[in-house]
Amino acid sequence: MPKTNQKTELYIGLMSGTSIDGIDAGLVDFSQSPPRLMAFHYQAFPDDLRNRIHRISLPDTAILLSDYGALDSQLGQLFAEAALALLNKANIPANEIKGIGSHGQTVYHAPDGPRGFSLQIGDPNRIAQITGITTLGDFRRRDIAAGGQGAPLVPAFHQALFAVPGKTVTVLNIGGIANISVLRDQNVLGFDTGPGNTLLDYWCRLNTGRNYDANGDWGQNGQVRPALLDRLLADAYFQQAPPKSTGKEYFSPAWLDSKLTGFKDCPATDVQTTLCELSATSIANEILAHGPDSANVLVCGGGVHNRQLMAMLRDKLPMPVLSTADYGVDPDQVEAMAFAWLARQTLNHLAGNLCSVTGAHEPVVLGGIYPGRPA
Repeated sequence: MPKTNQKTELYIGLMSGTSIDGIDAGLVDFSQSPPRLMAFHYQAFPDDLRNRIHRISLPDTAILLSDYGALDSQLGQLFAEAALALLNKANIPANEIKGIGSHGQTVYHAPDGPRGFSLQIGDPNRIAQITGITTLGDFRRRDIAAGGQGAPLVPAFHQALFAVPGKTVTVLNIGGIANISVLRDQNVLGFDTGPGNTLLDYWCRLNTGRNYDANGDWGQNGQVRPALLDRLLADAYFQQAPPKSTGKEYFSPAWLDSKLTGFKDCPATDVQTTLCELSATSIANEILAHGPDSANVLVCGGGVHNRQLMAMLRDKLPMPVLSTADYGVDPDQVEAMAFAWLARQTLNHLAGNLCSVTGAHEPVVLGGIYPGRPA
């Protein structure tokens, strides 16, 4: 197997987000600035696994520890297989990789209060054992221990990758939950704005049997219902000042069902269009409040492919709304790159959080280290 250039500094990032669609695996070279993505692999979850993750993630639902433990182990195996498939695609041996940063799969995020926590599964011990590569995981809980929200963690990487001296740039990541990073020189503000795709995906699954509304085509058949939109936007989360973070356990099926009281006769497509308007409006309101001077908005994450959502955002914002692809970075690959960057930060004993983003009392080195095989 050919050796890579000895000047390379290679890390793998593994990411599965709140949309629960599959695993993104990115191989990143940090020997140059900005870092370079050398290879990418996507591994979709089978429907049966996706359904099990959804069930275990439902708020206020009793689960068996045996189910939890088995799912944690299975996901660890799948994350490891994704990393090995990536290395096979890149034709690079495992011993040239300095570390794997694995986000894991979030099953519950509740960071507020004295007993706040964030829980990700996908056993990093298995990743380290199967790949032989030092693995770094459990990135969020150290920030919470330091008084932070544990999220979002990607703004620090957004700063490293997209900041432009003398300009304000807002990076918008639309996954299941949407978050923004407002980059002003050395000052960064970032937080979760609210739902991105999570409610759209749920409503589409419930009414069409499809996992998501491809390109937003189904939702384009509906109309916005202003009274329903007002009820959705009246939720206290949208009035809360940052730092703040949220998840699908808050913006859940039960949350939506409670808001639909009195709207049961509303056509399903109208609900979908209104949910799309909710995501667009809640995102745009926060950008206008915290990044009105942005030269542009760079969008990454799965939501960039929803044409209806992107059109609504462009209609609401005065600055250009672009894909990160316009800046040379595939929008589907940014988060995997971010967790490769976080792995590098941790192995170099450098902080991975930004206090201005998470609200932590101090910068901290994030995550746990699970050593690979001895040399």
